Amino acid sequence: MNRRKFIRHSGIASGMILVPVSSLSSCDYKKTQKPGKMSLRFAPFDLQLKHVFTLANSSRSTTPVMLTAIDYEGHTGYGEASMPPYLGETQESAAAFLSKLRLDRFASPFLIEDILTEVDGIAEGNSAAKASIDIALHDLIGKLLKRPWHQLWGLNPDDTPMTSFTIGIDTPEVVREKVKEASPYKILKVKMGRGNDTEMIETIRSVSQVPLCVDINQGWKDKQHALDMIYWLKERGIVFVEQPMAKEAIDDLAWLHDHSPLPIYADEALQRLKDVESTKGLYDGINIKLMKCTGMREAHKMANLAISLKMKVMLGCMTETSCAVSAAAQLSPLSEFADLDGNVLISNDPYEGMLIREGKVTLNDSPGIGINVKQKIV
Repeated sequence: MNRRKFIRHSGIASGMILVPVSSLSSCDYKKTQKPGKMSLRFAPFDLQLKHVFTLANSSRSTTPVMLTAIDYEGHTGYGEASMPPYLGETQESAAAFLSKLRLDRFASPFLIEDILTEVDGIAEGNSAAKASIDIALHDLIGKLLKRPWHQLWGLNPDDTPMTSFTIGIDTPEVVREKVKEASPYKILKVKMGRGNDTEMIETIRSVSQVPLCVDINQGWKDKQHALDMIYWLKERGIVFVEQPMAKEAIDDLAWLHDHSPLPIYADEALQRLKDVESTKGLYDGINIKLMKCTGMREAHKMANLAISLKMKVMLGCMTETSCAVSAAAQLSPLSEFADLDGNVLISNDPYEGMLIREGKVTLNDSPGIGINVKQKIV
């Protein structure tokens, strides 16, 4: 039975978890002592990018993150908030938000629905900070159950997709260097939208013929120009286009969707579960990022809703450590595409986790989100 049929017949499309979290403590985790209390630790950390990362509207060489850890009965779950400037969060705002949490009020991490509902209600926004708690809780629960989350969700690790490697906007010389570094990858993601789009593609095609996807980051302003570019891109082996125009340009996006010869994916137009249905008719698929949707719990619901709407699913990331990338990878068997290269774009990853082998997302059987600590930060 193929994955789509399995999803339809198993009920996953409606958001059902094959092993309900609410029942896990009684059927899988045998407590050997009186319940302890959860405690939260967190520490700021700056990710160092291997190359300056340039998008349609910004450039940066570092990304601030907040690393989290939740301790419970001798076990620790790890999480992460990655906060590129455009998200509007900072290490200071994350610290202020996390300082408000009182996880010791809850008897057990298995009360994950109650915990994350309360976390979400503390303040508006703060999606990355919320994701850092969600990821740490999932990691902790998986460790208590001695199972990785892709198993708890009933997902086949053989169904993981190829992941793209991101080529940021740069000079032809640097672009060629980046493409050569990405030789193990079977698909590349090209950042565009700064006026040198054709130069970017022609430079890459001078050294590689691998399939490409492009991310415009809302950089195109005119719908006819966008359509002309998409036809041009199709002739050069591009497989889909991500967020070609401003998310507010609803009428133009609907027209472009109806005329485009390539699939169009939503990124900036999509934040959380409530946004998924509004993308249908404007986009062919959605790019889910844990830092925008508050973590694994909501990302799982978003993927299943998109599938039920017959939309395609892509899993993306920010520049992140292997902690957050490995958490997203647990969901990757539900996706057609992945852009889970955030950890390989940095030079100071304190964790190790999911691997990319011959361009394919490769999960391991380690419990939780599947990471090990290389350098203790938190």
